[in-house]
Amino acid sequence: MKDVLIKFEDVHKSYFLANGEEVPVLRGIDLEIQKGEFVALMGESGGGKSTLLNIIGCLHALSSGKYFLEGRDIGVIREDYALAFVRNKKMGFIFQSFNLLSRMTALQNVALPAIYARIPHAEREARATKLLQSIGLGERVRHRPPELSGGQQQRVAIARALMNDPEIILADEPTGALDSKSGKEIMEIFCEFKERNKTVLMVTHTPEAAKYADRIVFLKDGKITSHDYKLEK
Repeated sequence: MKDVLIKFEDVHKSYFLANGEEVPVLRGIDLEIQKGEFVALMGESGGGKSTLLNIIGCLHALSSGKYFLEGRDIGVIREDYALAFVRNKKMGFIFQSFNLLSRMTALQNVALPAIYARIPHAEREARATKLLQSIGLGERVRHRPPELSGGQQQRVAIARALMNDPEIILADEPTGALDSKSGKEIMEIFCEFKERNKTVLMVTHTPEAAKYADRIVFLKDGKITSHDYKLEK
């Protein structure tokens, strides 16, 4: 029996302009993602990939339809604190722009999610140090983001996303600002995460990155055009 982690049933999402005009972004999404899958979301700009990722990450509310996470109907949760709890407990976020705090060290950036999770200071520093060591940055823990290369900054962002041992990694163009060597290193880290039976969802425009995924979901004009495509490495 398949272990369905994420399930969408006829999910729609619209935004509204200041004049009240409705702008549909997702137009009836049906999708299942299994626990332990590495899924890439691809398609033209404006097709709804990042919006889909943000709904999965409980950052945006859906307009209609159903979103189930581990069988729980997430769409009915309205309280911000409850959604924040789901995000902090279940998910790690990685962005193209890294979103690191420039005045904080790599260690402090990685440890941030553990502060919100109320993990004691000594424990979170030890965990953050171990994560940085595991991705080859053990000698850079006291460096600040401006002192690191793009690939190193993205690895810090990945370590931060892994800080609370999430079930799901949500990555929005994680290799878009990196050279090919650094991009390959990031994909290998994602594959290691998947091997631990964790789930990776990645928005990408890059076929080289998408080749690492178990399958590719293509979106166009807010609809899924294909959900089971695979690129050969």
